[in-house]
Amino acid sequence: MILPAETTGFFGEETDMFAVKAFEKDDIDSVIAFEHELRKQEPDTYYWDPDVAYRKHLEQSFEDERFNTALSFIAVKGGKVIGRIDASLITSRSDAACCSAYMDWICVLKSERHHKVAQALLSRLKEECRQRGAGVLIALMADNDEAQRFYRSIEDASIHDTGIWIDIN
Repeated sequence: MILPAETTGFFGEETDMFAVKAFEKDDIDSVIAFEHELRKQEPDTYYWDPDVAYRKHLEQSFEDERFNTALSFIAVKGGKVIGRIDASLITSRSDAACCSAYMDWICVLKSERHHKVAQALLSRLKEECRQRGAGVLIALMADNDEAQRFYRSIEDASIHDTGIWIDIN
């Protein structure tokens, strides 16, 4: 994978460098390889397979106007995706000026954790949210100890409210 000029910078020690960049359609093969590796490293955490249907949905998302507010970034090391963050801008007429973002997912390969990859992904997402006028980033927290430690380490964040999942099907 060749990193485009819009790559946001290199992070880490010289022997452990990675870059954060926007997830683009040309990255789908690398992202699916990441998804497979993620499941290999943590088989008891991820229960669905990134199959042909998933690939098709990813490809279509780059053409679908419903994804115009989607923000997705990947961390790349040695030509391979090692982390990913996904969010979406949300607006509401509740106060007619509200623009925030919802962080749907942040994940780093278990073998690459504790090297500031998640922090770099989050930093890039926050930068993009600010540029697009979002004043707050909202996230549901994964219910595992490692994720909880990460969320509690985020500067300028407060943990409050409780999430609820409502099935509308």
